[in-house]
Amino acid sequence: MATTADIRNGLVINFNNDLFQVTEFQHVKPGKGAAFVRTKLKSLTSGKVLDNTFNSGVTIYPVRVERRKYQYLYKDEAGYNFMDNETFDQINLDEKLIEGADLMKEGQEVEILINAETETPLTCELPPFVELEVTYAEPGIRGDTANSPKKRVEVETGAKIMVPLFIEQGEKIRVDTRTYDYVERVK
Repeated sequence: MATTADIRNGLVINFNNDLFQVTEFQHVKPGKGAAFVRTKLKSLTSGKVLDNTFNSGVTIYPVRVERRKYQYLYKDEAGYNFMDNETFDQINLDEKLIEGADLMKEGQEVEILINAETETPLTCELPPFVELEVTYAEPGIRGDTANSPKKRVEVETGAKIMVPLFIEQGEKIRVDTRTYDYVERVK
């Protein structure tokens, strides 16, 4: 057991018979009244995000989780298959547990959050940036910057990304996995 003083980003707690990860928190001490903690909690089972306010000093129930590095192997009809780099054990995850699944390419290293008590995988997190090759890009039309100076391209994993007009087919680009934004060209 812990109290609201132990709340931090990334903490996984048992709340309302579900597992939630703290994505944002703010300790508030108003001039009048008791202190409280505002939080944004993301459900690890459904993916829903909810705002919740805890009174200061309230007991919370943290869940022991471990972050383990896995390598993405392939996708089949059962889901996405990963291999532990140390033990070579393989696990299969459903697509709903993976944020940004369409940005993963085979052989890529990811972190899987695992409930240490039950040994069940909770979520799969990609690295913040990935390098992907552009497989399809429409040619940018010269002088077409009035409407939008960006165009949609398709990368090797099948994801569609908005990029500047000068990006051509065959180039490698760096993509932010959290926002699907183009970051830069990779040499």
